[in-house]
Amino acid sequence: MSEQGPWDYVIVGGGTAGCILAARLSEDPTVTVAVLEWGPSDQNVLAAGQIRRWAEMVEGEHDLDYRSVPQARGNSHIRQTRMRLLGGCSTANTMISWKPLAADLAEWVVHGAAGWDAETILPYFDRLATPITVIPASDRNPYLQDVIDSAITALGVPHQQSWNDHDFVEGAGYFEIGYTPESNLRSSTSRSYLHDLLGTRPNLTVLLGQRATRIELTDGRATAVQATSAGGQSVSFACGREIILSAGAIDSPRLLQLSGIGPAAVLVEAGIPVAVDLPGVGANLQDHPEGLIIWESRAPLGPQSATGWDAGFLVKVDPDSPVPEISTHIPLETWGVHAERFTGPLPVNNVSLTPNICKPHSRGTVWVTSADPTTPPSIDYGYFTDRAGHDERLLVTAIRNARRVAATAPMSEHLLREVFPGETVITDEDLSAILRATHQTVYHVCGTCMMGSDTNPAAVLDHRLRLRGVEGLRVVDASVFPTIPSLNPVVTVMIVAERAADLIREDHLRDTGRF
Repeated sequence: MSEQGPWDYVIVGGGTAGCILAARLSEDPTVTVAVLEWGPSDQNVLAAGQIRRWAEMVEGEHDLDYRSVPQARGNSHIRQTRMRLLGGCSTANTMISWKPLAADLAEWVVHGAAGWDAETILPYFDRLATPITVIPASDRNPYLQDVIDSAITALGVPHQQSWNDHDFVEGAGYFEIGYTPESNLRSSTSRSYLHDLLGTRPNLTVLLGQRATRIELTDGRATAVQATSAGGQSVSFACGREIILSAGAIDSPRLLQLSGIGPAAVLVEAGIPVAVDLPGVGANLQDHPEGLIIWESRAPLGPQSATGWDAGFLVKVDPDSPVPEISTHIPLETWGVHAERFTGPLPVNNVSLTPNICKPHSRGTVWVTSADPTTPPSIDYGYFTDRAGHDERLLVTAIRNARRVAATAPMSEHLLREVFPGETVITDEDLSAILRATHQTVYHVCGTCMMGSDTNPAAVLDHRLRLRGVEGLRVVDASVFPTIPSLNPVVTVMIVAERAADLIREDHLRDTGRF
C-alpha cells in the first residue's frame, strides 16, 4: 500500500457537505486540505448541472442505488439514491430549499445538541454561496397554481408567496429552489463552492476516484484513510489534524463500522475487530415516507417548470404542533412505479399528489454484514413501526386531505377519475395497507451518527460533531441530525457544513492556545 500526505484535514466525501468544508477550511492558506471523492467530477456530467434533468441522475450511472431489506410494514422495493460524484446528492435532487425551522432546531437542543439553537444557526443561511430563489413566472406551470388555489380553499391554509423570509407552519405556494432560472443550472455545492477553486488553491487537493475503505487508528486517534483508487491501487492518505467523514447518512456509518467503530455485536457478526464499541453508529435512521395518490387527467399539463416538483402545501394535524406535519408536493410528472405494481399501466394523462410525513416517529438502522467494503450495506428503514401508529395515521390523513383538494375547483376541473389508490379504497385500514405497500422514500435519510449529550448512549458525536472515543475524527453530513428536519434537508446539510467549518477552526485555535 502506497502512502500520500499528510494533510492537515482529510475530508472523506466530496458531496453536499464535503464541498463546503473543502472550500471553507482551505480559505486559510496555512492549512492543507484533501478531499477523497469516490466518483468523478460533475463538471462534465451535463444532467448534473441542469436541475430539470434531475430524474436522469436518480438510478443512473453515478447512483449507488442501494436497496433496503424487506420491510415489515412499508414498501420493500425502495431504491435509495446515493451519488458517487463530486457534489453528491446536490447534483441529483430538486434543491427545494428551506431554511431550518426554529422548532426543529429547538428539538435538536433538547436532544443534547448544545449550540444548535435557532439564534446561533439561522444566520448561517445568509452565508450560503448557493443561489436560492422563488420560482419566477417564466418557470410556473398554470396547473400548479390551480392546485395551490384548491389547497388554500379546501384546507384553509394561507398562500405563501415566499417561505424563507418569515416563520411559518402552514401554507400553499411555489417553493424556493436552489437554481439559476435563466440557465436552469442547479446550485449544487460543487458548482457554488468548489469548481472555481480547483487548480487555484495550492493548499487544496481534490482526489477523484478514491473509495475510502477504512479509517486507520493509532493509539485512539484517527491518523489516515485507506482507500482504493479507480484503478484498483490501495493508498493510505495520512492526516495531521482531523479526518472528517462527509460520506452521507448511509456511507458515513458504514465506513465507521468497516473501521471497527460501531455496535460490537454488528462488528463481530461481520468479522470486523472491535476498535470502539459505539452502539449508536448506524442507528436512529430517519426518512420522510412519501405517499401517493393519482388521477386520470383531461389533458397533458405541459412541460413549463423549474424541476417538475415546484410547488406544494403544508399542513399541521395537531393544532399545537410548532411545525408542519404533512408536506404535500404537486409533481408535474408522476413517479408511479410502485403504484403500477397494483394498478398496471397508468393512463397517459395523469396527475398526482405526494404527501410527506414531516416528523416520522419510526426509526431504522444501517449496518454492514461483511468486512469486505464492496459488500453493500444493509438498510432497514423501519417505516411505520412506531408503536403509537403516528406515521400510519398521518399517511392516511394526508391522502384524505389530498382527496379534499382534488374535489375542489379549480383542481377538480382537470380530473376525470382517481386511479390510485382508487375510489373504492375507503376505509382507514384499506388505505393504510395499499399506501404503506407503495410509498416512496424522498431520499432524506439522516440521523445515523447523531450528535447529542454525553449522557445519551445513542449519541455518536458530541455537540461539536466530534466522534466519541476517537481523537481527530468528526462527521459532517445528514447523519449528524438528532431528529429529521420537517422539510427537505439539503439546506440544513449545507448549514451544518458551514457551522462545522467554524467549529473546526475554533477547536484548533483552542487546542493551540490561540482562542
